[in-house]
Amino acid sequence: MTQTADSGIDELRTTIAGLVVGPRDAAYDDARRVWNAAIDRRPALIAQCVSVADVRTAVLFGVHNGLEISIRGGAHSMSGAAVVDDGLMIDVSALNKITVDPEAKRAVVGGGALLSELDAATAEYGLAAPAGMISHTGVAGLTLGGGMGYLTRKFGLSLDNVLSVQIVTADGRVLRAAADENPELYWAVRGGGGNFGVVTEFEFQLHEMAPIVQYGLLWWDLEHGADVLRLARDLVPNLPREVTVIIGALNAPHAPFVPAEHQLKPGYALVVVGFEAEQFEETVDQVRTALPPTVEFTTPMPFTEVQKSIDEPNAWGHYCYDKGIYIEDLTDEAIEVITDQVARKVSPLSNTLFYRLDGAYSEIDDDETAFGGGRSPRYAVFLVAISSTAEGLPPERDWVRTFWEELQPHALGTGSYVNAMAEFDTDRVRASYGEKKYARLQGIKTVYDPDNVFHRNMNIEPL
Repeated sequence: MTQTADSGIDELRTTIAGLVVGPRDAAYDDARRVWNAAIDRRPALIAQCVSVADVRTAVLFGVHNGLEISIRGGAHSMSGAAVVDDGLMIDVSALNKITVDPEAKRAVVGGGALLSELDAATAEYGLAAPAGMISHTGVAGLTLGGGMGYLTRKFGLSLDNVLSVQIVTADGRVLRAAADENPELYWAVRGGGGNFGVVTEFEFQLHEMAPIVQYGLLWWDLEHGADVLRLARDLVPNLPREVTVIIGALNAPHAPFVPAEHQLKPGYALVVVGFEAEQFEETVDQVRTALPPTVEFTTPMPFTEVQKSIDEPNAWGHYCYDKGIYIEDLTDEAIEVITDQVARKVSPLSNTLFYRLDGAYSEIDDDETAFGGGRSPRYAVFLVAISSTAEGLPPERDWVRTFWEELQPHALGTGSYVNAMAEFDTDRVRASYGEKKYARLQGIKTVYDPDNVFHRNMNIEPL
């Protein structure tokens, strides 16, 4: 621990209302812990902020003392960006207040809120904001990079529904960014990640959402993989927006509706979520007719519970790694790669997911936001290594890297969804945004963070 940070604990404690935690404190190990157990870093200081004023003070303290700064919201980043060795971790998780205006269909959401908190607060009024699919994810990290889930085809990305943000910049200013105020900053934070400051508040556009939706899990064993993917290729792009299908290569759950002989076996699944019962049933019937599933489970379910349905296999404490890629279609050649690689994973927790991106997602112009991905119809592919032990992660990580390399000939460009990066390689980040968008982001970065204070992310380097 540096002398500056050591002596600074007392100084910072006297200037913020929240707690300041250091390595000598009993709460330190829990305070520095993040979702991915593969990340084990030791900050010199942890500032647990309880207000925007606390965040501003902490940022200025870190800059003044030359400390590397990281920002912790939900702490769900695969890369562990939330925590830094020997620097200052600014924890905003207590800034989780959510206020819903049901008449205006808007929500003001604290930068430390989790998806589960956002889902619960909006569902109370029959509303929803598009978000991700793991409920213990932080709203901020997800939204600043994109935000994909069951509602993407219907209502767009999370960032497409951001009306304004409150942000603390590197020089301690507290700014509002919206279409009518600091518009370039507003453009940049919708896709540019945490490069421009600490977002302490979001204003979201909400949408009407029935509290109960239709949920289905249809699963086949490995030998049916190519058939499942070909079926999905024909079915999924033509679905109405009232039905979302996530394609997955994953192990059958250890659940009562799965026959004992199939529980935890590797295979392929279609996760079907319907926002209108008749169209949901039509979709499931099409699948049954074309390729009867080995396991089928369908039921009405509260949408808030659908949002938690994969929380358990993605729980805190696992050792994780991922890479992402965009592909335009499930061609026969891509299917050959996928089925070959899926059979090579070892951990029952590792998985491959395909999110279909079209509909409302594709109605936004490429340049309307800073989102690091084109808006043409496509699949976002997530190659995810998860192990319950540290020793089990290296072979799964190697599997993901090999899988990713094998899929490159079938990719839409060399970039990927920036929220699906466990490693922030400069060339991949630049490729994900494209030269024109990256250059614009660099210009905005230079205005608001010329010294690159906020660089523990998919970093945009200032000019």
